[in-house]
Amino acid sequence: MEQILINLISGALGGVAAGKSSPTFDLGMIGNIIAGVVGGGVVGQVVTLLLPSVIAAVQSGNMSVSGIVSQVIAGGAGGAILTAIIGAVKNKAAA
Repeated sequence: MEQILINLISGALGGVAAGKSSPTFDLGMIGNIIAGVVGGGVVGQVVTLLLPSVIAAVQSGNMSVSGIVSQVIAGGAGGAILTAIIGAVKNKAAA
């Protein structure tokens, strides 16, 4: 459960950062947060599937600092990437 929360929060922060870094990607505050949460959740789960050591650490209750850091990075990157993609597509469609 902690892993999912880390992914969602990191994704939201990554989405907001991506949206505010460039007007091309900005979806508004709520749009950035929603896209970030979805992106962070999806990419965070994919990273978990690709890194079985993270799953083992979470299941054993030994969530290490490296496991948390990898989830924060994956969630934040996923949120930023999805926000950038949606913002670019939205702005291209509006043009």
